[in-house]
Amino acid sequence: MVRREQYIDQLKKFLGKPQVKILTGIRRSGKSTVLKLLTEELKHRGVEDSAIIFINFESFANSHLNTASSLYQEIKTLIVSSAKTYLLFDEIQEVENWEKAVNSFMVDFDVDIYITGSNSNLLSSELATFLAGRYVEIPMFTLSFVEFLAFKKLYSEITVTQFSLFSEYLRKGGFPVIHTSDYEQETADKVVSDIYDSVILRDTVQRHKIRDIELLNRVIQYVFDNVGNTFSGKNVADYFKSQQRKIDINTVYNYLSALEGAFILYRVSRYDLKGKEILKTQEKFYLADISLLYATMGYRDRMISGVLENLVFLELKRRGFKVFVGKFDQREIDFVAEKKDKKVYIQVSYKLESQGTIDREFSALLPIEDHYPKYVVTMDEFFKDTIQGVKHMHISDFLLASEW
Repeated sequence: MVRREQYIDQLKKFLGKPQVKILTGIRRSGKSTVLKLLTEELKHRGVEDSAIIFINFESFANSHLNTASSLYQEIKTLIVSSAKTYLLFDEIQEVENWEKAVNSFMVDFDVDIYITGSNSNLLSSELATFLAGRYVEIPMFTLSFVEFLAFKKLYSEITVTQFSLFSEYLRKGGFPVIHTSDYEQETADKVVSDIYDSVILRDTVQRHKIRDIELLNRVIQYVFDNVGNTFSGKNVADYFKSQQRKIDINTVYNYLSALEGAFILYRVSRYDLKGKEILKTQEKFYLADISLLYATMGYRDRMISGVLENLVFLELKRRGFKVFVGKFDQREIDFVAEKKDKKVYIQVSYKLESQGTIDREFSALLPIEDHYPKYVVTMDEFFKDTIQGVKHMHISDFLLASEW
């Protein structure tokens, strides 16, 4: 089992602290495994088995624990020690009004609580009411390139170069289950397709009571086909109108919100660097994992630039950056990423195949006159130039860098 150290380390910082620790992310991103690794960590620290209660709410064995009341009564009987009890709840959104039970556990018992969920409604205003100031969210993502390499080292007998491995990562994505064996591409796509179907059905259609599934799929296809492009709900509605299919703009936004809620999509706003304001039109959407694109629409070479952007976006999010699409005069900057006192500007392109492409990608960053790092990230292995402080990096090197 590969330790997802990034997430274990974050949880360790809050061990024994009064906040409820909430791991959120798309299904099959590895949340359950991290909870199991946390269990091992607790035992390593001397916590008795009887003081650790682990419940997976997707298991049929726990299907009777589907309300706050039934969960509370069950936990009440299981807490037998006067010492602190550690409660680990996996996919707790399956429990109706779960936040009421969690709040009661904190009031009535000496507990340390860790939960996972595959829907952002976990952090709804209702949750905030019950647990205001008493929870911390730890977003979880599919495998980074660093983690992918660790999986390959453990599970694969094939030895290849970094660049060859990046090509596999680029094609297969980062769902952990894909990399526990040397899956053929067709098999990997089938596994991801099944994950996608489960997320769409359980965390989108059922949870939001969406009736027109065919229309939802068409919206998804539009978004997937426009990864890396800015668009608005009106653009989507106009596209459907051109296809003789009417859809209300509010419906578009409701569908997009549902997909965000299931962590299938991430919305990125545009930020005017001169006006220092967030713009409310022409956003971008990125996927929770690029393999979702291939599994649902097949592989398309023409989408490579958007796919590379998606990989960079996810890495920025893994490292805790707030991410925006930058606007500087009439230029667009793919990413402006901020974290505390750090900021980084990034342009992403497939290859710098001509002087025109070089000029276009670098010129978007050159007018920005501050001391923060600026990068052009591509798949060129041999272009090494730094132009007026703007550094070029191969995307695999960028993803592996300890810092930028």
